[in-house]
Amino acid sequence: MSRPPVFSSLRRNSLAAALIALQVAVTLAVLCNALFIIRQRAAEGHSLSGVRDEGDVFAVDIRWHGATAQIPSRERTDLAALRSLPQVTDAVASIDHPLGGPTLGFTITLHPEQPDSLVQSVVYPVDDHGIDTLGLRLIAGRNFGADQINDWSYSSGLPESIAGVIVTQALANRLDPQGHALGQIATLSPGPITAPIIGIVARLQSTPNAENSPLEQQSLLWPALWVDPRGFYIVRARPGEVGAAMNAVRTKLYEIDRQRLIMSMQTLTQARRDAYRGDRAIAELMGAISAILVIVTSFGILGLTSYWVAQRRRQIGIRRALGATRGAILRYYQTENLLIVGAGAIAGVVFAVAANLWLLRSVALSRLPLLYPLVGVAAMLLVGQLAVLWPALRAAAVPPAIATRAV
Repeated sequence: MSRPPVFSSLRRNSLAAALIALQVAVTLAVLCNALFIIRQRAAEGHSLSGVRDEGDVFAVDIRWHGATAQIPSRERTDLAALRSLPQVTDAVASIDHPLGGPTLGFTITLHPEQPDSLVQSVVYPVDDHGIDTLGLRLIAGRNFGADQINDWSYSSGLPESIAGVIVTQALANRLDPQGHALGQIATLSPGPITAPIIGIVARLQSTPNAENSPLEQQSLLWPALWVDPRGFYIVRARPGEVGAAMNAVRTKLYEIDRQRLIMSMQTLTQARRDAYRGDRAIAELMGAISAILVIVTSFGILGLTSYWVAQRRRQIGIRRALGATRGAILRYYQTENLLIVGAGAIAGVVFAVAANLWLLRSVALSRLPLLYPLVGVAAMLLVGQLAVLWPALRAAAVPPAIATRAV
C-alpha cells in the first residue's frame, strides 16, 4: 500500500489516533522515569557500605539500666568478654551501625575562617578495634591508639580537642580536593573541636535511603568508647560462624550482667534488607504501575485497530479484489500503527524529559540518561506492533468476496 491512503485514513480518524498517541506519550514518560528510579533504588540497595563481609558482622542493640556512671566499666567488661569468645573475631561499642541510620552529625572543615567550607558528616564513635571489627580498608594514615580512647556519651559534653579523627575518602576529597587532607587539623562543630586527620578509609556508608545524599559516604570515626545508656555492640564473627556467635554473645552478655536489655540482634545483611525495604516497595510499585500502563496502552491500540478493521471490512475486500495481497493489508495496518505510536513516542520523550526535570527539583533525582528514552521508544514501538498484529491478521484474512456483499 502507498503511504497517502494511510495519511488520509488518519486524517479522517484524527481524534482517535490522537488519543492513542497521547496514551503512548504518557506511558512512555512514566515508563522511562519509573525504570530510571527503579534502577537507582536497586543500585542504592546494593551500594557498598565499606564493611567487609556484612553477613559476618552483627549489631546488638543495648539498653542499660542502673547507674550511668557504671556503664563504662560494664562496657569494657563486656567487650573484653566478647572478644575472647572463640566464635568472635572482634567487637566494638558505638552509637549505631552503618546500615542502621546514624543519629550523630557534625560539620567539619579545614578552614574555619571560611563559613562556606563547612562539610556535613556523620560521626561513629569507636575505639581502636573499630576498623578491624567493621573490616574497613585503611588506605592512608593509621588507626587510633588504645591510649587515645576516651569515654563519651550524649551527656558527657564535648571536648575542645581530640587526638585525631579518621575520615572516609569521600569526606577527605570534600575537605581538600587536592588530596592533602591527611595530617591537616580539622575543626568540628558543634564545639568547636580541633582534631588532626590521622587516617583515611576507603568507604563507610552513613545514610541509607539518602536519595543520593552527599552524606552517604561522608563519615568519620571518632576515638571514643560510646558509654550512653543506648548504644550498640558491633561484633565480627569468624567466617561461617555468625549464628553460633550470635547465640554465644547473647548468652555471655546475660551471664555477665542482667542490668541491660538486648533489644535486637541482627546481621548487617539483615539490616540492609530492613534499611532498603522502602526502596524495594517503591520499585515494585513503580514496576507494577508501568506494567499496567503498558498493558492498558496495548489494549487501547488493539481495541482501536479492531474497531477500524470492523469498519473497513468492505473497503479491505475491495482492495483485495483489486489485487492487494494479504501481506499488503498487514503492512498497511502495521504502518498506520507505527505512525501513531511513533508520534506518541516523540511526544513521550518530551514528556519524559519534562517529568525528569520536575523530579530533579522536587526529589533530587538524577538527570535522566539518554539511554532510557531511547529504550522506551523502542519498547513502545515493539508493544504497538505486537498489539496491532492480531487485528491486522484479521484484516489480512478478509476475503475479496466481501466487496460484493450488501452494506
